[in-house]
Amino acid sequence: MVRWGGVVWALVIAIAAAVAAQAVSRRDVEGGARVVAPGLRLNEILASPARDWDGDGLYDSKNDEWIEIQNVGPEALAIGEYRLADAARTVRFALEGTLAPGEVKLTTGSAAVAWQRSQGLAAAGLSLNNSGDQVYLLRVTGPDTTTVDTHTYGSIEGGNDRSVGHASTESEDWILFDSLNRYTGGGTPAGTGCPPTPGGVNGCTTDVSPSTWGAIKRLYR
Repeated sequence: MVRWGGVVWALVIAIAAAVAAQAVSRRDVEGGARVVAPGLRLNEILASPARDWDGDGLYDSKNDEWIEIQNVGPEALAIGEYRLADAARTVRFALEGTLAPGEVKLTTGSAAVAWQRSQGLAAAGLSLNNSGDQVYLLRVTGPDTTTVDTHTYGSIEGGNDRSVGHASTESEDWILFDSLNRYTGGGTPAGTGCPPTPGGVNGCTTDVSPSTWGAIKRLYR
């Protein structure tokens, strides 16, 4: 004998669950809650440059800041809908192109300035505060903006030529890359002696003894 009451009740539960999921999805979009996109994430951030990180031959505190993203998914990912934003969720740069699996994309302050000028916006660059800030990776699809990833850093990570990033492609942990300006205090995150890796895959497999800036910079050319 078919238990129609049980079937009807199961259908009611299924419909209620679908409605609730729709409401959560709508709230995530409207409220800016984090929605994890397959593969794409913030990977490394350098807020306080003291060197010529963008390679234009000049040091500039605005132009030489940088943010790196990485595709840690198994497939190539088009990134034309993604944006980098500051703590106020003000868009500072629109990404473009495609990232292969494992590939990273570096955005410097000078690239952000050039994009802002092309859009008729104030040339604020990436606007990363040295004392601490929050960085957003957003996805804009039509009228909807969702938070794909976000990271908050403090004054330790904001020290000159220190970056903060994922320990490796496989890791969700963020660590300090401070070989150019060693952190020896007792705060968090602790110093590692690892070099920043702009445009390269994160990790610290080399000797952590001090190195010259020229030797490190040649790694990124």
